[in-house]
Amino acid sequence: QVQLVESGGGLVQAGGSLRLSCAASGRTFSSYAMGWFRQAPGKEREFIVSISWSGRSTDYSDSIKGRFSISRDNAKNTAYLQMNSLKPEDTAVYYCAVARVSWATARQYEYEYWGQGTQVTVSS
Repeated sequence: QVQLVESGGGLVQAGGSLRLSCAASGRTFSSYAMGWFRQAPGKEREFIVSISWSGRSTDYSDSIKGRFSISRDNAKNTAYLQMNSLKPEDTAVYYCAVARVSWATARQYEYEYWGQGTQVTVSS
């Protein structure tokens, strides 16, 4: 059974940092892209960043570019999202996902497996 488990969420003040982790189990995902999405209350889930299977290519949304950084450790089947300079508008449930493709992609329909999400709350 494939499972993605996010961790590292929590409450942080504006300007602070958090590091999210996404641990995958049930199969090896080293050949596939991984991504992070988020969903704020009352809004649709949105793409924020993706990383290719090798880690050499990334795709960032404009809303987090320069503040967030994605990485992955294929030996551990884990992806990370380092979030710096957090803003109240970053408050959302953050989801990691594994794609059907190897390249970094923002297209949600190209993602096959999803985690349950972890809450990130940024206070002003």
